[in-house]
Amino acid sequence: MSSSSTAPRRDERSGAARKPPMRDALVEAAFRLFTERGYERTTVDDIVALAGVGRRSFFRYFPSKEDVVFPDHERCLADMTAFLAEGDSTENPVRRACDAARLVLLMYAENPGFSAQRYRLTRKVPGLRAYELSVVWRYQRALGDYLRRRLRHRPDGTLRADVIAAAVVAAHNNALRSWLRSDGASDPEVAVDHALGLVRSAFDTGPAAPAVRTAEAEDVVIAVARRDAPLWRVVQELETTLTRG
Repeated sequence: MSSSSTAPRRDERSGAARKPPMRDALVEAAFRLFTERGYERTTVDDIVALAGVGRRSFFRYFPSKEDVVFPDHERCLADMTAFLAEGDSTENPVRRACDAARLVLLMYAENPGFSAQRYRLTRKVPGLRAYELSVVWRYQRALGDYLRRRLRHRPDGTLRADVIAAAVVAAHNNALRSWLRSDGASDPEVAVDHALGLVRSAFDTGPAAPAVRTAEAEDVVIAVARRDAPLWRVVQELETTLTRG
């Protein structure tokens, strides 16, 4: 799911500010106004006026004001779907799903400052939190669709696919939000790899997975479950372990 952030950045080679493409200019103008006036008090007309374009140009790129807050998720979701489709039948499906989730992390890590700014904004605006949840559901649905195809031969394939997809999303988002709350100060890959490692240890039936990379030895968390434990209890234990961490 790798996708570059659309927030404008300066040209590092010349040090001069480059003129951003129209889509990026709209995102830049929107976030400047959100910071100065607040999200609710900023209108589409305000955004296009600051960006120096017409309303038609705005709606060519963004169906709504909410969409300008999340300019990169459509592309990221498409990348994730393509990545999952490219997997072959010999690959371990749980590992493939975890690798797909890492693509979302890479999108956020591409521009930590912009990602942290967006996170702070969504915490303040209930409507944006609801919109974000709908985006997360679309990621989870893509993972679930892939896992159902791969696990359809199992009697409990549909249930297992849905539970694993939910666990992957819960683990990824827990680690991602911890990183965003730090304003991008820590290494996001360490936290996400650790969280997804818990999912793999619970559901991966393939060859033993390599040790998960961690920042410090004391950061290692081991979750143990009975072989006959119901899947919902395993997921519950994962969420509890991550929350304690």
